[in-house]
Amino acid sequence: MLPVPPSSDPLFPDHPEGRAFLVRDPVLGGVIATLGPLAPLTPTPDPFGTLIRSVIGQQLSVTAADRIAERVGTALGEVTPGALGAAAPGSLRALGLSWAKVRTVQALAGAAQSGQVDFAHLGTLPDEAVIAALTPLPGIGRWTAEMFLIFGLARPDVFSHGDLILRQGVGRLAPGADARAVVKAWSPWRTLAARALWADHHARQARGRRFPDPQ
Repeated sequence: MLPVPPSSDPLFPDHPEGRAFLVRDPVLGGVIATLGPLAPLTPTPDPFGTLIRSVIGQQLSVTAADRIAERVGTALGEVTPGALGAAAPGSLRALGLSWAKVRTVQALAGAAQSGQVDFAHLGTLPDEAVIAALTPLPGIGRWTAEMFLIFGLARPDVFSHGDLILRQGVGRLAPGADARAVVKAWSPWRTLAARALWADHHARQARGRRFPDPQ
């Protein structure tokens, strides 16, 4: 995420009203109270390139994904529908993309060039319409579309029930409860709730690495 100027709210600088809403929640409030600052999200100026970067990063570490994305950008000169569509599949594979990802990025390029997906106006569509526009393409499931809504379009009310960390977080905080009902109560700030759960997960991982359980 690109750095942006800080705001007055230390936790959710882009949506302080969202923090005020969620901190009162009996399930999530305690988690939010323990978190440090989260970088604000802003809509991407390049929806096509952002989605391509998301596809490259599927099932990879951030470091590995960054390395491949850099190679792709260097080889193509620019990550545009025309450049990706014209690239030989084998050359993309040689840059580190799996064959499945080659198929996906070239399908995205074709959809952009044909007008099947209007990336320039994708950000004007409601959340479910964005998902409906993207998921017919190979390699773009609901999870990928939801991550694009969150990190690409900065939509404030998205929660991915297909995300393992989020499911585990809800289960830990509200064991035995109906997860969808718990999450519904976080609307219209479910994106912020998801980011809080992700941050809490990473904080727990970090504490575990620093302070392993005694044997």
